[in-house]
Amino acid sequence: MSTNKPSWLRVKAPQPERIGEVRGILRELGLNTVCEEASCPNIGECFHKGTATFLIMGPACTRACPYCDIDFEKSPKALDPTEPIRLATAVQQMGLNHVVITSVNRDDLDDGGASQFVRCIEEVRSRSPHTSIELLVPDFCGNWEALKTVLDAGPEVLNHNTETVPRLYRRARPGGNYQRSLELLRQTRAYARWVYTKSGIMVGMGETDAEVRQVMRDLREVDCDILTIGQYLQPSSKHMKLDDFIPPEQFEVWRAYGESLGFLQVVASPLTRSSYHAEQVRDLMDKYPRTQSERSA
Repeated sequence: MSTNKPSWLRVKAPQPERIGEVRGILRELGLNTVCEEASCPNIGECFHKGTATFLIMGPACTRACPYCDIDFEKSPKALDPTEPIRLATAVQQMGLNHVVITSVNRDDLDDGGASQFVRCIEEVRSRSPHTSIELLVPDFCGNWEALKTVLDAGPEVLNHNTETVPRLYRRARPGGNYQRSLELLRQTRAYARWVYTKSGIMVGMGETDAEVRQVMRDLREVDCDILTIGQYLQPSSKHMKLDDFIPPEQFEVWRAYGESLGFLQVVASPLTRSSYHAEQVRDLMDKYPRTQSERSA
């Protein structure tokens, strides 16, 4: 396989003015983004549009997934109590209608960082009450009480990525567990009927079409609402090897299959990432409205 990126993975550099504005806010407030830490190919487009995916409790992670460009740290820093305030200030200054907040894995913490997610939600709500909040959470090592704590804070969207197919977990995600990830989504749906659940996978790691379709069916079995599918891009020669570039037509096939399974939304393309065009979920919320009164504790 050629290591040269095909034409469908090449992105045009947008005008630098808004990029500098967003980057300036982030630097001034001392915030991390997954856009920068994970070398997202869409960083130019998203910064140009005035949005970003905030990365809390980092930038270093306690897991060393071979596909990920986020740094690994055996001795992570203590949580910063000012981080939620600084994040909420950035959301307000950027005028975001929808914000995505994710984190590194913090397996060193008893609650996996759930309390910091809650503080971020509370601070954003206090400054930007009309901004919808999407969380992309780790698996909390199966601590479902920590998950419920996060859900009690009332995010509109709860995202947890399955990342890849079960066969490749030992290779790609040695600290993760496929069934545990599915269980997190199942627990979310059982506890908080009102929340929109979301998950995503990367392709091009050596998975088969049949395996991708099985993951999609597994996600629908736990009543997952939204699915993202994107091309894995090897960050460096030290990371997990790229197996293949998947053509855009195949993503369209998966998108159609996902819609046939009943996902409310399927975003599938080579450049799709978990929070790429995440603000479109607001259209989904208008079309399929839910309220917290639908929660079945």
